[in-house]
Amino acid sequence: MTKTRERTIWEELELGFGGGGQFRVLLHLALNPAQVFTKYALVKATGLRTPSVDSQLKALLQLNWVKQYPFTPRTYQINLKNEVVKHLLEFFENIRYARSSP
Repeated sequence: MTKTRERTIWEELELGFGGGGQFRVLLHLALNPAQVFTKYALVKATGLRTPSVDSQLKALLQLNWVKQYPFTPRTYQINLKNEVVKHLLEFFENIRYARSSP
């Protein structure tokens, strides 16, 4: 009998939210709200390809869930002033240590 690895709460949420790169980018930014990231840093952190991160950032910027700073290179940060983002962060904080049910 092979023992399966227990899924983390973040993996469960990714599956529950339909997965995809947008969730990975959003989650990384949400878990690090005080930090700003270049596209390259988000590529490294999420394991996604650059075109995918670029596409996901565009969508998150349209929602105003992410802020873009015009530095060279551009940097990105979760938008802590957005009401939906505030609720998402509260949700993530509330379930941070929850365990997946068997």
